[in-house]
Amino acid sequence: MADPPARVVVLDHGSGNVRSVVRALEAVGAEVQLTADRTAALEADGLVVPGVGAFAATVQQIRAVGGDRIVETRLAGGRPVLGICVGLQVMFDAGDEHGERSTGLGQWPGEITRLMADVVPHMGWNTVDAPTGTALLDGIQAERFYFVHSYAARTWELDAVGPLEPPLVTWAEHGGDRFIAAVENGALMATQFHPEKSGEAGARLLRNWLGTLPRYGRAEASA
Repeated sequence: MADPPARVVVLDHGSGNVRSVVRALEAVGAEVQLTADRTAALEADGLVVPGVGAFAATVQQIRAVGGDRIVETRLAGGRPVLGICVGLQVMFDAGDEHGERSTGLGQWPGEITRLMADVVPHMGWNTVDAPTGTALLDGIQAERFYFVHSYAARTWELDAVGPLEPPLVTWAEHGGDRFIAAVENGALMATQFHPEKSGEAGARLLRNWLGTLPRYGRAEASA
């Protein structure tokens, strides 16, 4: 019997138009709820943390609804989380915007800094350099994805720990500046680009992510 649809919560923390994320996930077969309810967010098969705009404001909004604790609790239990755009950036230790340093959620070491390119923001379609073994970008490594950002993680500082699988990092380049386009680190995955705005390639990425999700508390549905 086929797996039941994945239940996904998109964290509603007030950052930008997240309806496109909800619609994109529904279009690839997920049951989606847009909410900041702690119980719903913890019990979902997957949690999506979107974000647009400024690093500091997004972190503040996430913390205001308890999203930082939700993310920590899910990851402590190995429950999947997907960050999108600034939702990737806030997973790092800090962001430096306009000379002001803000503390992030601290899931990954490193700092978000301004792109060193002649044209900023980086806006439009771009290819990525995906690693061998990627699950998120399986079958779409050569496709183009839609980016809109002025800041990025430009180094990766987390090595493999003990028997854990090493993180997989996807890179992209804009104006000669190389930056992180996606990360797959156990239960925590994230993209700097917008899969919900990336056409069929983005839809395939979301399907790939849904395919990695365990179906929590669903044994009775598949029995």
